Amino acid sequence: MRLPGRIAAAIAVLADIDAHKRPVAEALKAWGLNNRFAGAGDRAAIGNLVYDTLRRRSSHAFAMGSDAPRALVLSVVVREWGENIDELNQSFGGDRFAPAPIDAEEAAKLTAADPLAGAPDHVRGDVPEWVAPHLAESFGEDWVAEAHDLSGRPPLDLRVNTLKANRDKALRALGRFAPDATVTIPEGIRFPAGDRDSRTPNVQSEEGYIKGWFEVQDFGSQIVAALGGARGGEQVLDLCAGAGGKTLAMAAAMQNRGQIFAYDSDRTRLAPIYDRLKRAGARNVQVRAPGEGVLDDLIGKLDRVVVDAPCTGSGTWRRQPTAKWKLTPEQLAVRVEEQRAILIEAAKYLKPGGTLVYITCSVLPEENARQAQAFLEANPDFKAIAGNKLWMSHFSGARLRARFSPEGGISLTPHLTGTDGFYVIAMQRG
Repeated sequence: MRLPGRIAAAIAVLADIDAHKRPVAEALKAWGLNNRFAGAGDRAAIGNLVYDTLRRRSSHAFAMGSDAPRALVLSVVVREWGENIDELNQSFGGDRFAPAPIDAEEAAKLTAADPLAGAPDHVRGDVPEWVAPHLAESFGEDWVAEAHDLSGRPPLDLRVNTLKANRDKALRALGRFAPDATVTIPEGIRFPAGDRDSRTPNVQSEEGYIKGWFEVQDFGSQIVAALGGARGGEQVLDLCAGAGGKTLAMAAAMQNRGQIFAYDSDRTRLAPIYDRLKRAGARNVQVRAPGEGVLDDLIGKLDRVVVDAPCTGSGTWRRQPTAKWKLTPEQLAVRVEEQRAILIEAAKYLKPGGTLVYITCSVLPEENARQAQAFLEANPDFKAIAGNKLWMSHFSGARLRARFSPEGGISLTPHLTGTDGFYVIAMQRG
């Protein structure tokens, strides 16, 4: 397929998503099944167009005066992909799969000198209007820039599994993909997102992945796992382990010494952890499947409890743009209450002197600084470890920046850190 056909396909996929309210991946898969002539490169390019459109749907709609799929995709193709309108129309005429030519009214909007003139800040930041004051609380005057970078393309990040390999070995195995070797995360490997129809490699089919030399994990997730501070010989509970990304990172940091208890209240979320642990060679992890009283024997005995809390996922909007537009204040309120209850639950497993590590992949203050502050006020036997002190103990020599908040928390963002959005605070029991 040439670009005109890919544009038409992206328009069709977006119309399908709007009409049937189905997930993006499902709509893209359905289009591929119904159009088997399209190759892997075609499907990747169409996916890029769809996701680029969804990430900045608000600003493209404002610029075009329409949120119709055609208007949005044309705006992406011209403004983000750098295509020329006359050349597009010329190519449309010679392609049977092409959409209708760009008309004069569309062309005028696509070539406007300042397409966002008069746009409110939430449009410039490409976030729902109700979210704007929440981001302003988190980031102050920088919030529009922070929001804008949450609407960009994410890179592909890997964490080298030091139980089986080192970074040099993994870089050699992935050399044909030309990874960015300048990153400063100790066990990190990054493939930049690229632009237009570029693709990141399918590393999960590589020998190194199959042998457990590396895992797919955003640098932000790697950083907060390291800040969690698990050390060899400790007794650690990963209370919301999910598929095990941070469990695996801690197991490697502990070099299989000590014990990690991996638990999640959702059996389906936990299911992938078994194969991942085996592939990674993590032998100090005991999985506790959900059930009545399965953690009772750990009460008051643990050195460290890590709570990677259920949250809105606002820090991952680059990867899940539809979640941004679907989020409601009511959903946020539900998550905040869940987090409050989980923190109360987590505290009871710590022994005196133990550390509670609270993590979210959110950038909203209700889930982060406010949640931590409320816990500290309600539990005076806990004291936060100063965020800047915690940061310097792990990343003093790295060319990385983070935001430190008064209650002791550390925030990571695409704009500031070049990662997904995360929050972490470590609180020690007296």
